[in-house]
Amino acid sequence: MRDAVIVEAVRTPIGKGKPNGFLAHVHPVELLAHTLRSLVERSGVDPALIDDVIGGTVDQVGEQAMNTTRYAALSAGFPETVPATTVDRQCGSSQQAVHFAAQGVLSGAYDIVVACGVESMSRVPMWSNVPPGKDPFGPGIAARYPDGLVPQGISAELIAAKWSLTREQMDAFAVTSHHRAATAWEQGLFDAEVAPLDGVSRDESVRPGTTPEILAGLKPAYHDPVFAERFPQIEWNITAGNASPINDGASAVLITSSETAARLGLRPLARLHSFAVTGSDPVLMLTGVIPATDKVLRRANLSIDDIDLFEVNEAFASVVLAWRQETGADLAKVNVHGGAIALGHPLGASGTRLTTTLVHAMRERGARYALQTMCEAGGLANAMILEVI
Repeated sequence: MRDAVIVEAVRTPIGKGKPNGFLAHVHPVELLAHTLRSLVERSGVDPALIDDVIGGTVDQVGEQAMNTTRYAALSAGFPETVPATTVDRQCGSSQQAVHFAAQGVLSGAYDIVVACGVESMSRVPMWSNVPPGKDPFGPGIAARYPDGLVPQGISAELIAAKWSLTREQMDAFAVTSHHRAATAWEQGLFDAEVAPLDGVSRDESVRPGTTPEILAGLKPAYHDPVFAERFPQIEWNITAGNASPINDGASAVLITSSETAARLGLRPLARLHSFAVTGSDPVLMLTGVIPATDKVLRRANLSIDDIDLFEVNEAFASVVLAWRQETGADLAKVNVHGGAIALGHPLGASGTRLTTTLVHAMRERGARYALQTMCEAGGLANAMILEVI
C-alpha cells in the first residue's frame, strides 16, 4: 500500500509586509522561486522528476496573478515540462496544497510532488483582488445571511466573547509566542528550515522584549460602532499585539512515497498520516479548527492525548485559546517554536510554513505524532496528522 512522506521542507525568513520590510524588494514569484530552488538543492532531487508543483496564494492579483506557482517553478530553473498550479483556500491555501499533493502520491497519480505557497503582502496588500465597490459574495449570500458577514477581526472578537477569553489571557498567549520564537532562534532550531535570502536570515516580526505590560498599552484594532451595536457582547480586546501581523514569505515541502524515497536515497522526515477539511459558521468564521481537529483524529483513530506536537495557526490568540478549550490540548505542546503572532502570517505561505516548522520540531523533540490545523476565511479549516517513521 502506497504512503506519502515529506522528505524536505524549507522556507524563507519572514519579513514584515510593509514597504520597508526586509523582503519587500523581492517579487513574489522570486520569493517562491528561491524556496523551490532551495528545496531541490537541499534534497538533491532532479527537478525533472517532479510530477507537479502545487502552490497556495491568497491574493491572486497583480504580481501574484497568472498562476504564480508556474512562473516561480520556471524562475527556479525547473524544466519547462514540470507543471504547476495555484490554489486558494484562503489562509489554508498551502496546507491544502500539501493535502492535494499527498493525496496524489497516495493515489498513484504522482511519484514526486512539491507543495508550496507564497504571499508578498507588502507588494500585494490583502483584499487587493477585490476592487472598491465590488461585491465578492453575490445576492445569494446576502439573502442567506441578511445581517451581513463580518471581517475576520470581528470574528476574532466574537470568539473571544463566546469563549470568555480575557485581554490578559490573549496577551499572555502572544507574549509566549514571541518568547518561544526568540528562544528557537537563539538555539538554532530554525537553521535547518530557513533558506536565507538577499542577506536576510531571520524572521523580522519576532519581538523578544515583548511583555504583558507592553501589550496592555495597545488599543483595540477592530472597534467599530456599527458592529458594537450589532454585537453588544464584544469587549474589544483584539489588538495588533495578540493577532498575527502582515508579512512576506514563501515555503515549500517535497512529498513522495517511502518506496521512491528509498530508491532515491532520501530520508523521510514524516509520513502524512491523515487529512480533514471542514466548513463552519462563516460569521464566527475562524472556529473550523475545532471540528477539523475532531474529524482528523477520528479518521486517524487517535485521541488528542496521542498527539505530541501541534501547530495551530495563530491568526488571532482567541482562535487558538478557544480551540484549546474545546479540545483539551496541552498548550505546552502547541506552537512550541512560536506561532504566527511572532513569526508572521504571509497568507498563502503559512500552511507549508507550519508544516516546515512542524516536521523539523518533530525530529528535534522526538515526537511520533503531530497535528496541524488552520482557520480560514469564509468558515473553513484544514487539519492533518503527521507521523515520524
